Amino acid sequence: TDKPVRFFVSEIIREKLLLFYKKEIPYSCEVVVDSFNEEKNINKIYCTIFVERESQKAIIIGHQGSMLKKVGTQARKDIEAFTDKKCFLDLRIKVLKDWRNDSTSLGRFGYENK
Repeated sequence: TDKPVRFFVSEIIREKLLLFYKKEIPYSCEVVVDSFNEEKNINKIYCTIFVERESQKAIIIGHQGSMLKKVGTQARKDIEAFTDKKCFLDLRIKVLKDWRNDSTSLGRFGYENK
């Protein structure tokens, strides 16, 4: 798939994080589309949401995965509308300690060092 679609997918997921978590958590998150496979009837999308601390990971996942499921369901609906195709969306959460203060991590996520 081309980069713009991957970008919009990550932005849709980021929007849901902002919507459901409002305060500090979304600003410590980075969404990476690990793979985007277009098949005949469905898009299979695998993403990682990076956070800075274990406590943030627990908050995003929620009790028995309830919050992550809510984010995933709402994001999937918007992605399906955007791509005009059914979507399988797999979201994983990983801790990358203090990534916002690490130039290597920032570069990996596409932020330029100015």
